[in-house]
Amino acid sequence: MNTKSPPNKNPQEVAATRDRIVTIPNVICFARLIGSFSLFYLAWTGNVGWFVNVFVVLNVSDWIDGRLARWLNQRTDFGARLDSFADSVLYGAMLFGMVWLKSEVMLQEAAWWIMALASYFVTIAAGLWKYRRIPSYHTYAAKVTQCFVLIGIVFLMLDYTVWPFRVAAIAVTLTNLETLLMTWVLPKWRADVLSLWHALRLKSKGTVSQS
Repeated sequence: MNTKSPPNKNPQEVAATRDRIVTIPNVICFARLIGSFSLFYLAWTGNVGWFVNVFVVLNVSDWIDGRLARWLNQRTDFGARLDSFADSVLYGAMLFGMVWLKSEVMLQEAAWWIMALASYFVTIAAGLWKYRRIPSYHTYAAKVTQCFVLIGIVFLMLDYTVWPFRVAAIAVTLTNLETLLMTWVLPKWRADVLSLWHALRLKSKGTVSQS
């Protein structure tokens, strides 16, 4: 889900790839978006087991569509935006389910998840203010953090221990801090910038383009 053009393609082919909507990764991403709404129902009905299982499957699908996008050369600007929106709905449903199903624990851990949530909203606000759209960087840090979040949520929801959840909250906050710095560095919106270092390189080379 990148805008970087593959070698030996003319501008018309590159534009067609960038604007493509119906791709295998996008179909998976859309399925994740729809499936995320089922988490609200599972939480509302108090089904903790199914809530955790469905969340794990949807979370793994996020990893799968990213890999397929690269392997199949189907990385698009639309896909990057769809992926970010689907992730927002997924983690919104996750937070609702955690508060609804584990209200006492979430109250005790409020400082941790509020810190992470606040850092997320700051990055969204910065992107909307500067680019008039939500950032869709999909950084290395975000991929690692996704693993921490998955483990933290499962451990908390199944009443094992809260420490992985706290580690995940710190990782989310640090990842969002990097995203904020990347938004400050990059003059124009760009999808799939892997790190702050990559953002600085793009800026120094003057290769940042707006779609």
